[in-house]
Amino acid sequence: MRAVYPGSFDPVTYGHLDIIGRAACLADELIIGVLKNNAKSPLFSLEERVRMLKEVTKNYHNVKVEAFEGLLVDFAERRKADVIVRGLRAVTDFESELQMAQTNHKLKGSVETIFLTTRLEYSYLSSTIVREVAAFGGDISQFVPKMVEQNIQAKMDKRRRG
Repeated sequence: MRAVYPGSFDPVTYGHLDIIGRAACLADELIIGVLKNNAKSPLFSLEERVRMLKEVTKNYHNVKVEAFEGLLVDFAERRKADVIVRGLRAVTDFESELQMAQTNHKLKGSVETIFLTTRLEYSYLSSTIVREVAAFGGDISQFVPKMVEQNIQAKMDKRRRG
């Protein structure tokens, strides 16, 4: 089974890594699809996000990281994926994720969506929270791997100087 786990990953957090690790156990191959979303102004470039994800997932033999833009179902179909993996943190995520899953199924009925609930210790965590805490100089070491933390700090230092 080939699965796609899509997202912006700006930045990748321990919550994302929780889902990646568990999805990698379920799939023969897991493709992390890093979305290029022109509607957002990300902290990290697409290339930086892909590079960081490759680094933090390098110990998974069956995980690949690729950038994509456009419709997720088209990306999944091009990669011959059977499943789209989505993480759910709370009930509030479910409604929008269900709507997207149903839309994706309507567009490409051959691709299923599975939901993995985030472990309780990450249920509050989002990339937005990490960026906000970092912007105010807070300690983000409990939210992201060390390499990601260093990259965020470098970006924030550059913004403060700049």
